[in-house]
Amino acid sequence: MDIASSSSSMVLPSLQPHSTLSKVSIFQRLTPPTTLIPSWACSTKPSTTLSPVSSKVPFFVRCSTQPDTSANSETQHNKPNNEPNSISSSQSVSQSDLAASEAFSPSPPLESSHYSSSRGLVLDLGPSNAWDSADIGSPVVKRFLSDEEERWYMWYHGRAKGHPSSDLIGLSISKNGVHWERGGGPARSSSDVGFVMSCGKDWWGFDTGGIRPSEMVIMSSSRVRASSAVYWLYYTGYVSDRVEFSDQSLEFNVENPDGVNGDVSCGNGKVLKSLPGLAISQDGRHWARIEGEHHSGALIDVGSEKEWDSLFISSPQVVYHGNGDLRMYYHSFDVEKGHFGIGIARSRDGIRWVKLGKIMGGGRDGSFDEFGAMNPCVTRNRSGGNYVMAYEGVAADGRRSIGMAVSPDGLKEWKRLQDEAILWPSDQGCWDDKDVGSPCMVEMDNEGNEWRLYYRGVSKGGRIGIGMAVSEGKNIGSFRRWKGFRV
Repeated sequence: MDIASSSSSMVLPSLQPHSTLSKVSIFQRLTPPTTLIPSWACSTKPSTTLSPVSSKVPFFVRCSTQPDTSANSETQHNKPNNEPNSISSSQSVSQSDLAASEAFSPSPPLESSHYSSSRGLVLDLGPSNAWDSADIGSPVVKRFLSDEEERWYMWYHGRAKGHPSSDLIGLSISKNGVHWERGGGPARSSSDVGFVMSCGKDWWGFDTGGIRPSEMVIMSSSRVRASSAVYWLYYTGYVSDRVEFSDQSLEFNVENPDGVNGDVSCGNGKVLKSLPGLAISQDGRHWARIEGEHHSGALIDVGSEKEWDSLFISSPQVVYHGNGDLRMYYHSFDVEKGHFGIGIARSRDGIRWVKLGKIMGGGRDGSFDEFGAMNPCVTRNRSGGNYVMAYEGVAADGRRSIGMAVSPDGLKEWKRLQDEAILWPSDQGCWDDKDVGSPCMVEMDNEGNEWRLYYRGVSKGGRIGIGMAVSEGKNIGSFRRWKGFRV
């Protein structure tokens, strides 16, 4: 359907974070992000109280160096013709939670991850005993800049070896967006790094089988100091239920979530059901889930049997457009059309959402996105005023590349920027020579006014990592993988 104008827990004990996540129901309309977050009306379920500012914040020296890129790292292979300070949480650390996390808590803390300066890799898999040793992806990167410091946060999903169906959400920090500090276990304090959120425990919940981050929205007030801001994490929650469908025309298996070497694949014709959720935090590390209107706690439900998003809803990426106007972009698989599609929903408070329909589907025959678009990342172009969308395109053989679309208002009239992808998988033998996807765009404000593109890469040998590419100035139609810093 085109866009319209109308309106059994699987959490393993060893994967539990150190704090208990509560759920909060919202009964009053929230004020927009230009004002401070209001008081919460709590349900009968346990609530979380937001606590005062902590003095324990990581300090970073401002970095003025700029990344360089290499044309040699780009490929034509198979190419067709102002941030708040950290705030402490009132959630206490129980002895049982600490004991359960020991398996993923090496001492001393892990050093920064290994990376390849010539091929764009900025975050590799964690060590064998870490929470993110088997899989990583879904990067959500935020850059915070002041007169005295520059800091980068990256939330991403990870999975430990031996736990193929239990994703966690973790946090890494950086001074420059290239060299990332990570943790092998839980983030125990408001200045720590590591995994920060695990699957839900309530049997009725939509997120008992897995969680992956999609977007971080900072709610703050211009009338008070920035440290009073609150992080809003929009994420995808999975359950263990398989949704069956039949499409024999596809040359690849439709998976939700995307698996690695079949680790979480349900087989062709079956996918895990997923829905979008919301959690809030004062420091980006300690989270309280917010219950949506769906009976499972999710924000919205899948469509009816004949609608394009009837299978699942994934990757809810939320953009604040203006007072009382937030937009959620998400993807699903359109069974009738036989391709992945991106839809949009709208909200006044960020919690109650109204679907508006599908805005993007499959590309032209033979294109890199012939079988659809997924994992959208939408941002407003500061220089142009329009909206840009980086997305993961799916080819007829299932290969993933990254494309770009633009819109004047972020609602209708989304058009592909060009027929070609902006980032292809690398040449044979590289760490990301099979698939690139899950894009996250960051618009820089340096002399070159370039954009950074963070993405998940997969090799044909099964290696996985998070990479970074840089645009050629303002040109968002061409990206090259990061090589190193210019001298």
